[in-house]
Amino acid sequence: MPSILDSVIDDLAAEQAALEVILERMAPDAWEVDTHAPGWSARDQVAHLAQFDAMATMAIRDPEGFKSHLRSPENSEAAYLARARALSSSQLLERWRSDSNTLIEAARTVDPTARIPWAGPAMSGVSFITARLMECWSHGLDVVDVVGIERPDTDRLRHVAFIGVRARPYSYSNRGLQLPQVPIRVSLTPPSGATWELGEPSTENVISGDASEFCQVVTRRRHILDTNLEVKGDAASEWMGIAQAFAGPPGAGRQPGEFPKRPAP
Repeated sequence: MPSILDSVIDDLAAEQAALEVILERMAPDAWEVDTHAPGWSARDQVAHLAQFDAMATMAIRDPEGFKSHLRSPENSEAAYLARARALSSSQLLERWRSDSNTLIEAARTVDPTARIPWAGPAMSGVSFITARLMECWSHGLDVVDVVGIERPDTDRLRHVAFIGVRARPYSYSNRGLQLPQVPIRVSLTPPSGATWELGEPSTENVISGDASEFCQVVTRRRHILDTNLEVKGDAASEWMGIAQAFAGPPGAGRQPGEFPKRPAP
């Protein structure tokens, strides 16, 4: 029976394959289209994924080398984006494909008990690969949002939803805010039509609705007002206004009205 780590790696590989279908269909000019992340084109989103998949592979295979390499000037955002912008779209696709495949190969060698270094605290193998899946899905969404090619969501989103709920305390600490000691229940409907119950038991603070929309909000790809999520309670509303499942500065996120709200089910 596959381990939890093996299952997450399999799902990461499947998420990469879903994005690859999109990238292979994109015409060269589609790679230059601006995304909703200010200053970033579709090619920049792919460059980011390639860069951090390569860094993740180093963190697995050479943890000490990764620590010294992490903050070198060549790995700055400006530097890696400039390198990628000098490539043709086909060259960048090949680079992303190589780096994503190599990450899967490296992930297969991870000791489930090991802690893998990253920019923040070291993570377990499961958390580390889950974070890469979240990045692949969310930066892929940035691309899908502007190139006009559909990428249907799947129940692999459970990983993104899980890390989004687990990151609630970080959403506050990252902004220097105090986490309210109030339980919040998250009840989501994934693409399969099942029900996911996450968070803590509560009837006063509840977030419910479409799993894809919840994942879009916690990865800061949609403003809560551009979704049909039902949010009950002051603590739940406050969290959805600042939710962030990924490490790094919060940034402005998406603004209300950037995306049309889906028809209510």
